[in-house]
Amino acid sequence: MRTLYSNTGAYTSTLAMRESDLAKAKEDLARRKQIAGTGAVSQEEIAHAQTSLQAAEAAVETAREQLQANRVLTEQTTLERHPNVLQAAAKVREAYLAYARTSLPASVTGYVAKRSVQVGQRVAPGTPLMAIVPLDQLWVDANFKEVQVRHMRVGQPVELVADVYGSSVTYHGKVVGFSAGTGSAFSLLPAQNATGNWIKVVQRLPVRVSLDPKELKDHPLRVGLSMEARVDIHDEGGQSLASTPATPPLQTSVYDQAGQEADQVIASIIATNAGRGTASAPAGAGAIAPASSSRAAQPAPKV
Repeated sequence: MRTLYSNTGAYTSTLAMRESDLAKAKEDLARRKQIAGTGAVSQEEIAHAQTSLQAAEAAVETAREQLQANRVLTEQTTLERHPNVLQAAAKVREAYLAYARTSLPASVTGYVAKRSVQVGQRVAPGTPLMAIVPLDQLWVDANFKEVQVRHMRVGQPVELVADVYGSSVTYHGKVVGFSAGTGSAFSLLPAQNATGNWIKVVQRLPVRVSLDPKELKDHPLRVGLSMEARVDIHDEGGQSLASTPATPPLQTSVYDQAGQEADQVIASIIATNAGRGTASAPAGAGAIAPASSSRAAQPAPKV
């Protein structure tokens, strides 16, 4: 970029010099034509003066085109938005992110429930490394009999007891949704009852129950534990099926940090080369980068 901007000044000077040579060639030719009638100059010398004038005009046109071509690359754009700078910035960003992603942060705060990678192992992009469970955002899938869900509605209060703590600890939650089918309907080999020769088995319907985060903090639970749930069905004013998600989807901003640091490095490099500052990498550069992690779904507890 420095070359492009410095060339503008050089081409401007060259054009001024060529225009000066052109003016001199015009004066020389005019002077010789004035005294040509006296025989002081020959026709050959006048022809040479005309050739010099044509050469000077061609040199001026060439210098003017060079200056215009260089201005096209530098005018109506800033240093930061110049195509050459944007191309170089994209390469710097790509290299920075590749280096930064050698460190993988978790997208949620929780505990490692399953790990499939070992220290020193090479992993390909997109490979699941471990499952992290946020124990402050657990829920319960209570499997109630089909005859028990007749009066159940979304929003009804629920009391739960976990076998791990016994009856000394009672959790409080609420019904947030119902499954669209029974557990056996989505099994690997669902029962075939079309023949008419079958034994009736009471089906169970998964009911999603949210838990109080404060109670989870005081008495943490683990994935897959057995619990007993009791639903207060006195208030039947709620919906039979949840129309909207009870909670928004999980989101995280840790993936954006490496990109923001890369932008800071690029801006610092541009400022330094433009003479506006000193390049420096942000604190912890390369230490944080996006990584994928999975959230374990909760198995259905026994009721």
